[in-house]
Amino acid sequence: MKKVNLAIVGATGAVGVTIREILEERNFPVAELHMLASERSAGDRVQFAGKNISVKNLAEFDFEGVDIAVFSAGGAISKEYAPKAAKAGAIVIDNTAEFRYHDEIPLVVSEVNPERIADYKKHGIIANPNCSTMQMMVALKPIHDAVGIEHINISTYQAVSGSGQKAVEELAKQTAQLLNAREVTNEIYDKQIAFNVLPNIDVMQDNGYTKEEMKMVWETHKILEDDTIGVSPTAVRVPVFYGHSEAIHLKTREQISVEKVKDLLQQSEGIELVDDMSQLDYATPVTHASGKDGVFVSRIRKDVGLENGIAMWVVSDNVRKGAALNTVQIAEILVKTYL
Repeated sequence: MKKVNLAIVGATGAVGVTIREILEERNFPVAELHMLASERSAGDRVQFAGKNISVKNLAEFDFEGVDIAVFSAGGAISKEYAPKAAKAGAIVIDNTAEFRYHDEIPLVVSEVNPERIADYKKHGIIANPNCSTMQMMVALKPIHDAVGIEHINISTYQAVSGSGQKAVEELAKQTAQLLNAREVTNEIYDKQIAFNVLPNIDVMQDNGYTKEEMKMVWETHKILEDDTIGVSPTAVRVPVFYGHSEAIHLKTREQISVEKVKDLLQQSEGIELVDDMSQLDYATPVTHASGKDGVFVSRIRKDVGLENGIAMWVVSDNVRKGAALNTVQIAEILVKTYL
């Protein structure tokens, strides 16, 4: 692949750091790498491919000459600076929710709908889905292609890293407080997260669902290009540092056997099947997903309460595949096919 000039906005954040690590791991063809952050972080130095790179102030940066700009610094930053980067000629890959629901901006999971990357030409921007939607789409697309999906009932068990580094620190702090018989304090979440579960992620909507739950509805319809699929989500924050888990129950349009589902998933890119309950072989965030690239699928079974029903357990690292890896995979496709 040809070498390209790449900019990472939010370079010092958790996703930005992971993007940098994955670029290096996958030998991404970087000609020049620009590390961008707020004025507070400008001047810091970070390592990439054996070199020290100075972090630059985003507010003062000129995107002229940048081929691909990756944004992972929050929706407000993307809203202000992503269109400027695109206008300067960079192709923007955005990790926030700012552009996901724009009809003319593609929402892409690299293993699911890579053909939609071509639509970047309309606005110069490609959106990355929500991390929970992303792992679900990787697991369900082979089934949808084979027999169609009529309805998805999903409950998520989401790690605190989905709320940022301060949430990771809050879980660690509360755990230490409890184990030392001290009073628990909380700032990031409205209730204690240590040894607890919170069925409240993002802003409550008028219909009684949270925005996190509605993201899974909106994004499933857009990615699979089928608004007729029913999606019934419940999103829950759990005291896990890294790795989201999902209990998924499907009603397929045509009947499909458990064996056929396993065959389809075993042959699909990005999926690792971990499913032998006779040996207690199943995926968890800690034992399989954390720090790994794959989407791990376990406990595939017939849904005993649903005609044409299939149930499964899906686990993935929300920072890696849920954000950073998919970003790099989209960038690789851009370099190989479009630049």
